Amino acid sequence: EVQLQASGGGLVQAGGSLRLSCAASGFTFDDYAIGWFRQAPGKEREFVAAIGQSADSTYYAESVKGRFTISRDSAKNMLYLQMNSLKPEDTAVYYCAATKSTLATRHASWYEFWGQGTQVTVSS
Repeated sequence: EVQLQASGGGLVQAGGSLRLSCAASGFTFDDYAIGWFRQAPGKEREFVAAIGQSADSTYYAESVKGRFTISRDSAKNMLYLQMNSLKPEDTAVYYCAATKSTLATRHASWYEFWGQGTQVTVSS
């Protein structure tokens, strides 16, 4: 059974940091590019960041570039999102997802597997 278990969300003040984790199982982790997406209340889901199979390929939304860092640990089948300088507009449910793509991609429709999400709330 494929599972993507996101964790690490919480409540933080603006300017603070959080580190999201995503534990993957049930598929060959190294064969998939992995991404983070988020959805705020009343808004559409949006791309945040993605990392390719080899971790050499990364892609960020302009809104998080320079503040967020995506990484993966193939030995542990884990994906991470380090979020610094958080802003209230970063408040959303964050989801990890996997796609059998070599390179990082922002296209949500390409992602086959999705996790259940973790809530991030940034107070002003």
